[in-house]
Amino acid sequence: MPPGRGGRAFVVFFPPPPPGGAPPPPPASAHPASTRGAAPSTYERSIPPLTDSRGRALTLRGWNVEDKANRGEAALSAITERHFRDLRAHGFNFARLLVFWDDLEPRRGQYSERYLRQIERILGWAHRHRIHVLIDAHQDVFGPAFGHRGIPEWATRTDGLPFTPNPDDWFSEYFEPAVQRAFTHLYEDPDLQRAQAAMWQVLAERFRHHPAVIGYDLINEPMGELREGEDLATAARRIEAQHLTPMYNRLARAVRAKDRSTWLFVEPTPIVGEGVPTGLGRIHDGRTVYAPHFYDTAMEAGADYDPDAGWIEAYEAAVTAYPARYRMPVVVGEWGPLNNSLPNMGRFYREAVASLNRYSSGWAGYVWCYGGGYCAVDERGRFRTNKEHTATPYAPAVAGTVRSDTYDEGSRSYRLAYRAAARPGLTELSLPPSARGWRVSVTGRGAHVIGRAPYGGRVAVLAWPGSEVVVTVREAGPHG
Repeated sequence: MPPGRGGRAFVVFFPPPPPGGAPPPPPASAHPASTRGAAPSTYERSIPPLTDSRGRALTLRGWNVEDKANRGEAALSAITERHFRDLRAHGFNFARLLVFWDDLEPRRGQYSERYLRQIERILGWAHRHRIHVLIDAHQDVFGPAFGHRGIPEWATRTDGLPFTPNPDDWFSEYFEPAVQRAFTHLYEDPDLQRAQAAMWQVLAERFRHHPAVIGYDLINEPMGELREGEDLATAARRIEAQHLTPMYNRLARAVRAKDRSTWLFVEPTPIVGEGVPTGLGRIHDGRTVYAPHFYDTAMEAGADYDPDAGWIEAYEAAVTAYPARYRMPVVVGEWGPLNNSLPNMGRFYREAVASLNRYSSGWAGYVWCYGGGYCAVDERGRFRTNKEHTATPYAPAVAGTVRSDTYDEGSRSYRLAYRAAARPGLTELSLPPSARGWRVSVTGRGAHVIGRAPYGGRVAVLAWPGSEVVVTVREAGPHG
């Protein structure tokens, strides 16, 4: 999101789930407060995990990494190796890297080799520190034609419709006639369709073998044009069905011509944050991830978390129907409030993390930077208030079928139960830094822990194929 994100002032009318769609899951309150639960609900069983080339179930936890201030020759220069070193030091394994089409192709058909080399440099840092990277084709309010970043000016067509900037409520600019018409042209004009596909082919061909790259996020927070008399929820579902679904299938075909295996991430409109089920249809690619964002209008406008409003429960119900229906993994690409130190924000972070972990294969908070605002850490690299709740023990890779995966905030204890795969493999655990230290124990036929990380780091578990394994991680008491 842009600096100063906030003030989403719109009203949403909630439509019923689509005919034939998956039923909504039970509310989040039906689950233990800090766990996926030992008895998964229907949607949890229906949503498959993200997997690696060895078939291990992956969990991605991390943050967005961005440089929106610099462009041209200075593009991406604010991102340094420190970002990835610090992510790893805090136990994270994932970064969603924002890249901009306007920097990659400033003039039509002329791709910036300098920009590609800078992306490559950043990916090298990520690989050095064992961070998976999602390359995100980012746009905010379409692009530079409207004072933001994303889609180049040469690809922006407005038919002369008006645009009035609103710096105090940047999200409202999505509803300016010129911006909405620009999206329609991007979706419908054959030459712009080809240009967008060609841009993705340049990225896919360049980075298809890079060991840090886990996926391509085809477009950030896409929007579209509302019709007269149409409420926002209805418009979002129509745009997703009629524009985004065919666009994603076009781009999937284009990417697969260059890269057959890297995961593709597809987003609904940001209206899903209001608890509106998506209208996206089937994406005809077997390695596609559903990648919604997780923002609440009231908190984006500066309000504190209201536990009684039921927003997390409504979001979870809405966001799980689509991936359960189409059997797609889920990774939430952005989340996290601006005013993280308000009285109820500690509870928000605990409940949000618990919800995300119930149904997703991971998430990226917004944003890993050093300072105030949305930054995860301060100038010295210390977590800002309540953001430490994002750093918990977890299993980045499980060589088997997960039975349950639970974390209890109160006791600072983590428990993973899984059935080891028929093919032997290492299950990996990530432990955040702890001055008290961590104790790891394991049960199961032939199961044993490899490595030691008493104060944070990585350990692995190896077990006999087919054995039922339980791994328990506990933080030591105040006296060790």
